[in-house]
Amino acid sequence: MSLNSTYFSPSAKTTDTHCDKAQEPRMSHDSPQNESECGSARRVSREWWLHVGLLCIPLLAVYLHIPPPQLSPALNTWRSSGHFLTFRGNNIFYKESAGVVGSSDVLLLLHGFPTSSYDWYKIWDSLTQRFNRVIALDFLGFGFSDKPRPHRYSIFEQASVVEALVAHLGLSEQRINILSHDYGDTVALELLYRSDHNRSGHITINSLCLSNGGIFPETHHPRFVQKVLKDSGFISPVLTRLINFQLFSRGIRDVFGPYTQPTEAEFWDMWTGIRFNDGNLVMDSILQYINQRLKHRERWVGTLTSTSTPLHMIYGPLDPVNPHPEFIQLYQKLVQRSTLSVLDEHVSHYPQLEDPTGFFNAYLSFINSF
Repeated sequence: MSLNSTYFSPSAKTTDTHCDKAQEPRMSHDSPQNESECGSARRVSREWWLHVGLLCIPLLAVYLHIPPPQLSPALNTWRSSGHFLTFRGNNIFYKESAGVVGSSDVLLLLHGFPTSSYDWYKIWDSLTQRFNRVIALDFLGFGFSDKPRPHRYSIFEQASVVEALVAHLGLSEQRINILSHDYGDTVALELLYRSDHNRSGHITINSLCLSNGGIFPETHHPRFVQKVLKDSGFISPVLTRLINFQLFSRGIRDVFGPYTQPTEAEFWDMWTGIRFNDGNLVMDSILQYINQRLKHRERWVGTLTSTSTPLHMIYGPLDPVNPHPEFIQLYQKLVQRSTLSVLDEHVSHYPQLEDPTGFFNAYLSFINSF
């Protein structure tokens, strides 16, 4: 008897049904022939699943050990031009460029999840023509920085990483302009809280510009994969190993506008930054920042609404993570001292990548206004 004829055919279905009935006490008078057929069907089913399991085990083992992609020339150049800071035994990547001579203005760039400082490459040169020093880092667990595991990643720790970097660069007494995006927005708000409350080791913030960050839990809509990874407990480490380039690119493509999609090479650069140092394996731990935003909403939203620091928001209105108009209406209601730039209607969650010219001009107008 073949597998196809037994397991998938209508007759097999009839046999299975009959086998089920054979388990009922009232059918205990079934003939020995029927019992033999039931036993044969069960053995074939067990053998089929055994074969599937034996086939999947080596395939899964090979898949889970796929090496990370090689750095593209552009990524390699970005990394080669950077430096490393040691923070609590971990290496933190940062990049710094000297810009305008005669200006003392310093700009610090804070990137979003799940990418890296490379998010700023399209406007980097333009920024160096306005500021004396432009600095960007990869947060712990991101990009070229170390990605320890197991590790309890937190917004508070990332803020301390930033403070350590500023001190390392000798800028503790300097007034710092911060430009942030997404995850970086929340790190910036923690830094703002420490600055406004004169916490020890704090950064003195000269200005803060946010962009498309989920700073309000009530208007934040994480992607499905993010929700699964952050709430799946012991299953999450398994799921992080199963994420590949196809799944990643399909998910992140949805947070770009239809006319502002990255190229295939740009998607690969994002994915390569994640896979570097096995960063895909810590994504579930990092994603706890979503829960931290909810838990510490009063602290971070409170400082946003009460600060006297100059504030600006650059917003891509097609963002499905922080959708229009709910997000921007709440922002304008709560943060009345802030100015606002809403970009073209086709720009989504990554405005600095989707509309670098519009993004830079909006930021330049803000920074030159005070």
